Amino acid sequence: MTDTPPVTRAHARPSHTAFYILLSALLLGLILTGLAVGASVRTSLLPPIPTPQIEGITAFLDDEPLPDFTLTNTDGNPTNLSDFAGRYVVLFFGFTHCPDFCPLTLSDYKIIKDELGDAASEVTFVFISVDGERDTPEALGRYVTRFDPTFVGLTGDSEAVRALGTPYGLFFQLNKESPDDTDYTVDHSTLTYIIDPERRLHSVVSYGTAPATIAAYLRGLIEMP
Repeated sequence: MTDTPPVTRAHARPSHTAFYILLSALLLGLILTGLAVGASVRTSLLPPIPTPQIEGITAFLDDEPLPDFTLTNTDGNPTNLSDFAGRYVVLFFGFTHCPDFCPLTLSDYKIIKDELGDAASEVTFVFISVDGERDTPEALGRYVTRFDPTFVGLTGDSEAVRALGTPYGLFFQLNKESPDDTDYTVDHSTLTYIIDPERRLHSVVSYGTAPATIAAYLRGLIEMP
């Protein structure tokens, strides 16, 4: 019987190493192929974006309309999102006691409206209060008209605003120390939402994006054939 030399680690390592290298190469190839196919599929499913991607603005181009909602306007009358059909809506959630994000955003909206000129007739600027306890229709009316008399202010109770804000990823929190506290701050999202004339969420704009950039973006949408 011929003796078979024992397989030592020195003998085994090259064959195992070659096997693992080959297996890794095959797996890497499969992963890269899958990524390429996945990217191709995602690209083919995305609708065409009519304007270039701009820093601070993310286009969504959802196919489905946003859910309609009903809140109270500054005249005390019910107002629906569908009331603005046929126009672009520029929407922000905030509150009238806000010391920074809200007044700065509404000031930017005034600049945007002015830069749009006649094209501003195709856009409705909407400010929704997340602080319905303090932001009555009258208080909200006094607030939004400081920036522009055409701006739309809407208010409602926290439950209604929280429910309608779900598709927008809205977050807000009333920082009350007690149920009777009336001098509280509010944490809230600071994104601006652009809704197209068919009530679809078109784009999300980051806080701090230059008004001129937003105005140019809106003009491109309005003038798009």
